[in-house]
Amino acid sequence: MTQKHSSLIPMLIIGVLFFIFGFVTWLNGSLIPFLKLICDLSDFQALFVTFAFYIAYTTMAYPMSFILTKTGYKKGMAIGLGIMAAGALLFIPAAFSANYVIFLIALFTLGSGLTILQTASNPYIVLVGPTESAAMRISVMGLINKSAGILAPLVFTALIFNDLSNFSKEVLTASDISLLASKLIMPYLVMAIILTGLIFLVLFSSLPEIEFEDAPEESDKQSIFHYPQLILGAIALFFYVGVEVVAGDTIGLFGQHLDVENYTALTSYTMVFMVIGYIIGVVGIPKYLSQEKALTFSALGGLTTIIALLFSSAQSSSISTLLWGWSGIATIPDPVALVALLGLSHALVWPAIWPLALQGLGKLTAQGSALLIMAIAGGAVLPLLFGQVTALGGEMQFSYIITIPCYLFILYYAIKGHKVKNW
Repeated sequence: MTQKHSSLIPMLIIGVLFFIFGFVTWLNGSLIPFLKLICDLSDFQALFVTFAFYIAYTTMAYPMSFILTKTGYKKGMAIGLGIMAAGALLFIPAAFSANYVIFLIALFTLGSGLTILQTASNPYIVLVGPTESAAMRISVMGLINKSAGILAPLVFTALIFNDLSNFSKEVLTASDISLLASKLIMPYLVMAIILTGLIFLVLFSSLPEIEFEDAPEESDKQSIFHYPQLILGAIALFFYVGVEVVAGDTIGLFGQHLDVENYTALTSYTMVFMVIGYIIGVVGIPKYLSQEKALTFSALGGLTTIIALLFSSAQSSSISTLLWGWSGIATIPDPVALVALLGLSHALVWPAIWPLALQGLGKLTAQGSALLIMAIAGGAVLPLLFGQVTALGGEMQFSYIITIPCYLFILYYAIKGHKVKNW
């Protein structure tokens, strides 16, 4: 950024946008078991919710980076909000028809709008202050994002899905399906109105435009593919987003399999632990914990939790009592509690990778950011792989084994990958 602006206004505006990111994104954890019920889907088919939403990041991120180059970051954010509003409105015909394909189109449209918002907003947070504290600033945004992730499933479960347990796939009638689907209309209409209002907030705000200049020592590098730390960082983000979405969006299905009550709200528990992790990042980075060490501990924590999950019993005992007993919800089985606990290991991965991957890109920052956003496709691919393993093996708990290679690569990037400057 060529000029130093006060970071307060950008942080406030981007904070509002990150709340919207979280609210829209983590509704998917509730939508998956809900749409499985009303559209009569298998687990594998239901997980196309995550595929349709996150694949938009891969197909749209690079084109969106050129839109940002032509319009500027501020107008680009407004365009992204407009696309999201259109996606929210598509939920209305989807709900009227209870048509799964239209739901998927609506989710893809929402994801497309989020793509340009994410591509624009993350560089703001990295560049409004010192690089060594960028992970702390992203942690603040993550705290806001995941707070919305806690709120969204709880609100939807309380106001829309509160009587979902009264319906069974075996006895669901056409009128039941119509009644359940119609409950989505008003929330998504309200969402579209709010998103439209945010367009004017962004356009008429004093949010500064950002400009980039080449770093002298990297001036001979004319392509983002000349930056190994970026390419390896994108791979690490692919695996990270995949495991984050698996933990946040399959927990409802897992709870449904184990007959947990209010399973559509389980995503909130994963978000609670992510919020705790982000608080650690806000307080500890960089004063007590470097970005590299935060990433290392996150990868090791994820590996440890997954191993414990694979060998845990599908009963309520020591682990669930330790995590939830104080709140009176110790009936959650241990494996489900451990899936929620993964949120703690995930919180600091995204904040740590972004500044490490974008360091020294200069005018290539927009394209580098787009590549990192495209890596969000991990959230499309890994849940489908999870669903396929479940379909083949029949035991959903075992399917979480697919996350182990992901954590191992993140660990490699934390220790060595981010230091690689030349191929």
